[in-house]
Amino acid sequence: MIFSGERKFTRWFILLASLSIVILFLWNITIFFSRIKQEERDKMEIWVSAYSEVVGKSLDDDFSEVAITVLERNTTTPMIVYTVKNDTYDTRNIPNVESQEEIKKLAQEFESEYKPIPITITDGEELLMVIYYGNSNLLNKLKYFPVGVAIVVLLFILILYYFYETTKSNEQSKLWAGMAKETAHQIGTPLSSLVGWTEILKTEKVDPSYIIEIEKDVDRLKTITERFSKIGSLPTLEKVNLTEATQNSYDYLCSRTSKLINFSINLPDEPIFVQLNEQLFSWTVENLVKNAIDALRGKGDLKIDITQDSKNAYVHISDTGKGIPKGKFKKIFEPGYTTKKRGWGLGLSLAKRIIEEYHDGKIRVLKSELNEGTTFEIQLKKA
Repeated sequence: MIFSGERKFTRWFILLASLSIVILFLWNITIFFSRIKQEERDKMEIWVSAYSEVVGKSLDDDFSEVAITVLERNTTTPMIVYTVKNDTYDTRNIPNVESQEEIKKLAQEFESEYKPIPITITDGEELLMVIYYGNSNLLNKLKYFPVGVAIVVLLFILILYYFYETTKSNEQSKLWAGMAKETAHQIGTPLSSLVGWTEILKTEKVDPSYIIEIEKDVDRLKTITERFSKIGSLPTLEKVNLTEATQNSYDYLCSRTSKLINFSINLPDEPIFVQLNEQLFSWTVENLVKNAIDALRGKGDLKIDITQDSKNAYVHISDTGKGIPKGKFKKIFEPGYTTKKRGWGLGLSLAKRIIEEYHDGKIRVLKSELNEGTTFEIQLKKA
């Protein structure tokens, strides 16, 4: 509990710290952009002052060199000069705009961004001109900079989340593998004792049929132990007849299935060879069959079919049980997910790992309807 609390505190601390840094960064970007806009306004007021000085003089007067320099050097700010007396619009630093209608429309857009600057004479009583201006190309590019930064930050957060989830999933996989190996180790000790007691019983006057059944269960425990010991390590695959391997699993399950379950199998006559670890494949079939029996609630039909095409072999396990909602077709394969009161929800997740990670195949819910039944499909590449 202490370690869990520390991890939770660390996650929240990192999250809040990251959000604080992002907010601080965007806030500074906003201030930076506002300052540039203010500088643009100040530059235009200086230009208007210089322009007013020039406009207020006649052609015979000497123009201030400073005013001329200011007017000539502003080559980036798009502006429109409206002359009140002539009711005309002239453009500056705005290419490809000629008609008066286009210029008027652009002037309205500029007015929505910046307050126009008037030029007056006679101590401000007579309006001579109005200067409309907009953002320079640099400012227009900077305007979208915060959006780009926000997108980059969002992508960074998503990448962090992906790696966090992947790491968490790997930790869970290692945990399940460790538990499986430890279970195999714990079973091994009493299993060895059972083998010894079986040998002792053979020397006593015990019904041989009892010993045969005990040996079957001992062999079964050995198989289970070997299966658990293989989890977490790469199993050895061999060229195996899938039809025969499925038949063996069916024979074992059929003898231990309730007579109320109508258990049947439909196999092709010819062998189908695939690269397989027969023990792990048998475990997968058993998990799917047991899941189907639980869905049947003690009574119904359960069928195993094998089909093939030119590249793949398909094992279908169908039942007439309660069915699975379509929205949970993928969720049921997640570790820990279960609808039963008992169990850890590992059967289907182990089946998925065995087929997809160890055998490079696929496993999925092929189809399912509520109160009609479900069909699982195992797809394996032909050898």
